[in-house]
Amino acid sequence: MHVVLAGGGTAGHIEPALALADALRRQDPTVGITALGTERGLETRLVPERGYDLALIPAVPLPRKPTPELITVPGRLRGTIKAAEQILERTKADAVVGFGGYVALPGYLAAKRLGVPIVIHEANARPGLANKIGSRYAAQVAVSTPDSKLRGARYIGIPLRRSIATLDRAAVRPEARAAFGLDPNLPTLLVSGGSQGARRLNEVVQQVAPYLQQAGIQILHAVGPKNEMPQVHQMPGMPPYIPVPYVDRMDLAYAAADMMLCRAGAMTVAELSAVGLPAAYVPLPIGNGEQRLNAQPVVKAGGGLLVDDAELTPEWVQGNVLPVLADPHRLYEMSRAASEFGRRDADDLLVGMVYEAIAARHR
Repeated sequence: MHVVLAGGGTAGHIEPALALADALRRQDPTVGITALGTERGLETRLVPERGYDLALIPAVPLPRKPTPELITVPGRLRGTIKAAEQILERTKADAVVGFGGYVALPGYLAAKRLGVPIVIHEANARPGLANKIGSRYAAQVAVSTPDSKLRGARYIGIPLRRSIATLDRAAVRPEARAAFGLDPNLPTLLVSGGSQGARRLNEVVQQVAPYLQQAGIQILHAVGPKNEMPQVHQMPGMPPYIPVPYVDRMDLAYAAADMMLCRAGAMTVAELSAVGLPAAYVPLPIGNGEQRLNAQPVVKAGGGLLVDDAELTPEWVQGNVLPVLADPHRLYEMSRAASEFGRRDADDLLVGMVYEAIAARHR
């Protein structure tokens, strides 16, 4: 069996695809896996690092919503679809599994032409254009949120890395806090704006950090590798404020934390929910509003707080985040709510949907 994955561009498309690849190989070590990608995407680094084959096709960016530019897409797609067809024929693909992004639509259209079953996973609450189109031809459609608008979709969550999906935060906490130089017993706030950091979050946290420390809260702050590191002068007897450029072991960061202040990308929301880490979500104030939609279900379930970017101030953190961190019972209840909402088995569920799609073709 050979499965072609179509989900390049950003980590939000690539990581679920790689989690599925790992799950497919756990079930059958002989399964062939090829990931479609473009020269401009993160997949050129992430896919080979995980030991999977990468096949490149030309990039054809898609508008996020219907615009006059959409008229030019079919002409620009022809060469890319042909390149994808050649890859499907060369690998004798049994299924194409798409996650959105630049390479997804050519992969779907090539699979449709060749009669190869299509399985789609949509990570965002508001589907992208490629998955909207591809869902018309798909044998199976999986979504990450129960509020998805894709017709006939099955709610499974987002396939996660095993280090996250199997994380026992309480068991790993002593090791995690020691690894970051944190106190083993103090309430801990984790702050991160994603792989690149977020200037707004950084500015607010640097301003409010002394007030949190005075209240007995320690802070682990992933600033982002492209952002300036704050100057920190640790006061004797005060809880630590530890800024780092980047965290490459998010499982340890999640285990060390009692609460997180972060953006609301689909992967972030899925990971925090799965491990039961409450968060104050600050949706990115650009795009089509998908980050707010990503966070709303878990916030509604009681597993987090939600604040607009413009309303995130040191005063808001003091008035909303600090009371949670200072209340062990409330932290426990929010953690339990997040965990009950989260899904840890989406990778295995998606493997089942791939096998169902392939079996249906041969009936």
